[in-house]
Amino acid sequence: MSSRHRAAAKERRARDEQARAKAEADARSRRRWQIVMYAASAALIGLVGYAAIFTLTHSSGADSSAAASSSATATATSEEIETATGWGASPSPPPSGMAEDTTWTATISTNLGDIVVELDGEDAPQAVSSFLALAEDGFYDSTECHRLTTSGIYVLQCGDPLGTGAGGPSYRFGPIENAPEDGIYTTGTLAMARVGSSSSDAETAASSMGSQFFIVYEDSEIPEDEAGGYTVFGRVVSGLGIVESVAEAGTITGDTDGRPALSVIVNEVSVS
Repeated sequence: MSSRHRAAAKERRARDEQARAKAEADARSRRRWQIVMYAASAALIGLVGYAAIFTLTHSSGADSSAAASSSATATATSEEIETATGWGASPSPPPSGMAEDTTWTATISTNLGDIVVELDGEDAPQAVSSFLALAEDGFYDSTECHRLTTSGIYVLQCGDPLGTGAGGPSYRFGPIENAPEDGIYTTGTLAMARVGSSSSDAETAASSMGSQFFIVYEDSEIPEDEAGGYTVFGRVVSGLGIVESVAEAGTITGDTDGRPALSVIVNEVSVS
């Protein structure tokens, strides 16, 4: 075979490899986005008792951090993005028994490094079971932490496949588990986000958890609303410095509540 023919064959193989890689990436992307969109206020932390309930409003293609408002409420209706598969498509959450009353270790691998957390399957079995099931399905893969708060409460919020605060699995779950009685969420706390009771009745708010969670990077007091507190289902055991560095960079607008200026992409979540 002449050198010209060898070069042509090498080029064809390279194109074929690129096509296969693109097809695989597209397939992963379709699986990841196979979710049901729900009201955009869902799974946002209700800051009742601190100043007001802050919800992010979103429109297609708009920057989600542009609207942190003490009175804004989102009006997005449920919209099926694509036919979902796995636990993300289930109308019911994974059984709480999946947590096995056990302490699990999960590694949240991000573009900035690994955040290792311990999951409390004894005191928060439903939340841990949901997190385990979604992680195993790759639901969190290639998602972006979409919200940072830097005043009054100090959290980084992640777990939304849409990256807007409006995404999650088809199911919701409750009740609230393992919320601190004094309303103090200590540094390193891993907790579930939910709707605040001012934007929904207490029972609905208490059962509005999905995939979104928040990491507390500095002791924060989040008083209970009518639904209660927030489910604490684990703690950061290493990598909290990553979250702290994101907090130091602030939000992209300079506001105290919005999208982080330093992007945090969850590459995958592995559990042992």
